[in-house]
Amino acid sequence: MTEILNQMVNMIWSLPLILIILLTGFYYSVIMGFPQIRLFKETLRLMKERGESELGLSPFQSFIFTAARTVGVGNIAGMAAGIYFGGPGAIFWLWVLALFGSSIAILEGTLAQTYKEVINNEYKSGPSHYMAQAFRNQKVGRVFALVYAVITTISLSLLMPGVQSFYIVQGLHNALNIPSLFLALALTLILGLVIFGGLKRIGRTSQRISPIAGLLYVIISLIVIVVKIDQLPATLVLIFQSALGRDAVFGAMIGSALQWGMRRGAFANEIGMGTSAITSATSKVNHPAQQGLLGGLSVYIGTLFICTTTTFMILMTGSYNVVNSQKEIVFEGVKGMKYGTAFVANAIQSVIPIPNFGNLFIAFAILIFAFVALTAFYLYAESSLAYLIGDKPLAFILLKLVFLATVFAGTLVVSDTIWTLADIGNGLMVWINVVALIFIGRQGASILKDYTNQQAKGIQDPHFDPSSIGIDHGAEFWRR
Repeated sequence: MTEILNQMVNMIWSLPLILIILLTGFYYSVIMGFPQIRLFKETLRLMKERGESELGLSPFQSFIFTAARTVGVGNIAGMAAGIYFGGPGAIFWLWVLALFGSSIAILEGTLAQTYKEVINNEYKSGPSHYMAQAFRNQKVGRVFALVYAVITTISLSLLMPGVQSFYIVQGLHNALNIPSLFLALALTLILGLVIFGGLKRIGRTSQRISPIAGLLYVIISLIVIVVKIDQLPATLVLIFQSALGRDAVFGAMIGSALQWGMRRGAFANEIGMGTSAITSATSKVNHPAQQGLLGGLSVYIGTLFICTTTTFMILMTGSYNVVNSQKEIVFEGVKGMKYGTAFVANAIQSVIPIPNFGNLFIAFAILIFAFVALTAFYLYAESSLAYLIGDKPLAFILLKLVFLATVFAGTLVVSDTIWTLADIGNGLMVWINVVALIFIGRQGASILKDYTNQQAKGIQDPHFDPSSIGIDHGAEFWRR
């Protein structure tokens, strides 16, 4: 079974998918005039927007939730896995993905806001909604939408939660020596209280705990990097030479570096998956492009502040091992250490020699980041199910129970298997979503242009009229 799953992952995350993501991101970056750079100041201004509504979150809450989701196990254990299988050059390709992939996130958030609906007294939207409405041929659009909704519901309720719950329980068990079964039950119960509380409780939980945990993680990371600052030049050279096939040890792994940089980047920052659009749609804004821009910014948050600092800590302290495609060790910095959070904990411990500090700190960080990620996974799964069946409260209760059962079961599965399942789930989502954006992304670009045109005319608070850019069906929320 393991071999079959590995073959599926390699087929899904093959060169065609990597090229589609990069070329689509580059194309729309050019078409929109690189808004991820050009409108950076405007994006920072939008972060200050407050004021939640009865049906959703404020733009700031939605941004925090989206950004918090991009700071999870994928940024910490995921980067360690990327180095283990792809070498130090994996982070370079993640940087490339973040630069161009942020334009995809802008399109996703903008289109999701454009086609949002009120379901079960909350704002709901996402890729299925914009696929069904934005395609010129609506029959084709509905096929894309249905396939995406089914895959997303299955992936986010059955395939992907286990990665987060596994590392929460493993980290706390290693740091505190508390029985794993007790931790798994406690996690499942607390998570149940949050997701049964609805969208607002989920949003407020993220807003309260994520920024603090993220700030502490960055501070500890910078301490390690500053102490090892003499290693920074050599580390940068190693990253670039490894990524471009010029390093004596890792040069032959350029294909693995590219593949693993993309896989971990998509999982960590949701680039191309479309799921960040679901949280982008939960806010109340005056123009869809506003939340789209914030969605693009969230990509940088996870990439620069967590993925990059995590990688630098690991590489600068030599706290990593690397294997080739035949699973043979080509570099062993920490003898016998298995990839995952252990690389990061060892890096911190080597610089801050307080007994067990590395394990304790990583356990705390993973607990916060992964817990928020799990709440986001549930929100994504519920939104996709809502698209399939509409407002059916009993079905949502059943989904909650299935989701919580998966979270509990994930703590009992070996790490290789849960990563494989997660990569299958997110890879299928990327395929459907990015291919759809190739056909409908220009509409998102037009909506962004409408926003900037209004600003250019001196309108300080642009509003959105779908008819003004030729949207003659759908987007009923904005017509009202």
